Amino acid sequence: MQRVAGVLNILGFITLIFAGSKLFPIAVSWYLDDHAIWSFVVGMFVAGLIGLAMWTFTRKASLGRELRNRDGFLLSALTWMVLPAIATIPLMLSIPGLSFTDAYFETMSGLTATGATTISNLDQLPASINLWRTFMNWLGGMGVVVLAVAVLPILGVGGSQAFKAEIPGPMKDAKLTPRIAQTAKGLWLVYVLITTACTVSLWAVGMPPLDALMHAFSIVGLGGFSSHDASFGFFNSPAMEAVAIVFMLLAAINFSTHLLAFSGRTLRSYVKDNEAHLVWSVLLVSVVLVAYFLWTHQVYPDFLTALRHSAFNVVSIATTTGLTTQNYDLWPSFAPVLMILLACFVCAAGSTGGGIKMIRAQLLVKHCVSELHRLVHPKSPMVVKLNRVVYEPSVIDSILAFLFLYGASIIVCTLLMLASGCDIVTALSAVVASVNNMGPGLNLVGPATTFAVLTDFQTWICTLAMLLGRLELFTMVVIFTRAFWRT
Repeated sequence: MQRVAGVLNILGFITLIFAGSKLFPIAVSWYLDDHAIWSFVVGMFVAGLIGLAMWTFTRKASLGRELRNRDGFLLSALTWMVLPAIATIPLMLSIPGLSFTDAYFETMSGLTATGATTISNLDQLPASINLWRTFMNWLGGMGVVVLAVAVLPILGVGGSQAFKAEIPGPMKDAKLTPRIAQTAKGLWLVYVLITTACTVSLWAVGMPPLDALMHAFSIVGLGGFSSHDASFGFFNSPAMEAVAIVFMLLAAINFSTHLLAFSGRTLRSYVKDNEAHLVWSVLLVSVVLVAYFLWTHQVYPDFLTALRHSAFNVVSIATTTGLTTQNYDLWPSFAPVLMILLACFVCAAGSTGGGIKMIRAQLLVKHCVSELHRLVHPKSPMVVKLNRVVYEPSVIDSILAFLFLYGASIIVCTLLMLASGCDIVTALSAVVASVNNMGPGLNLVGPATTFAVLTDFQTWICTLAMLLGRLELFTMVVIFTRAFWRT
């Protein structure tokens, strides 16, 4: 219980930081006079009160200088369950008739950078509410926990375990700077710089300033929330779509690559990042393939039009952003199914995207090739090598375990959706979209509709799926094991 109290102490501090983040939409609401300011003031007050209470009543609990593995897992899981609940307050106070279930789904979707929504008439919402939704995408993209890790040394507590529990993929054990807090600060600095560049670029090609900022939050966070019901298609601008594609491609690769490039003031890190090359190559081939498919099936009158719509929507869905310009649910089924399949693995480890991650897919392919080789040559050693690095069998075992949990989560959640009366296309696509933090699915939850069509039970299943996907399964599942709670 002492260690749980220590985790709650840090969670209280994170909650106080999160309460302070509402100052941003408060300032915007005050400036625009959109009549939503008090919903944020109340939300900030409640969040601050909860955070202060947790921090005050557990301040005597000490975890020492460094969090243990189990502390990092518990802190991450609790953070991603508590913060969405607190974030619902401005939405529920500003949107008449919004239930807690739908509001919690919305905020979970925001903070997990998923982008699925239960809210309609976005164009009529107060601007500060849409700003808050997209700002949650941005915060969730890099991770509120990573932000907290950057300031945990102020409390005399190291944060490497929280960082490792939050950052996805095999990069968990890599330290880019001698101290993990420096790494977190460096990543956030790069994140802010790229977001600023995206905002300015969208503004430069004609997007209104506030819309540019909100969509930059969604694009760089690969979150997918928009301020318009028509999503990115509202603007109908090839130039804006081109800018968005560039920044989605940047956000889909490992942010440590960006950090090394910025700190070294050289593009060499991009040249050496083979995972980034594969991400971009797969996307390029997929965009051309889908464009050719749409053109030959006469969905669009010419190849260039097909290429334009394929480029934006394929990149957006594959990188788990979820912004759309077309209702791809009306395309021949090959195209949307391929796009959803790409979302399962295209993003790089250490990016703001979801899914299995490209490096895991690469290592699994290498492992399969090695197994095939061993069938022909039984006595030869089985070596999995990628980019001149030999991976230990324990890494492959971990990836295989992750893949099993990934598949099991999709199967179980889909069966629960089917048992509750959902059709197979809606059920499977909603679950896959949620686990991959992708956003829209197909059929009833396609890009032209919202998740509001789901029942409360189905909505909670998708909410759980988003949480599992954002914390990469292990972080959530491990806290329910008996071994985790043993002293």
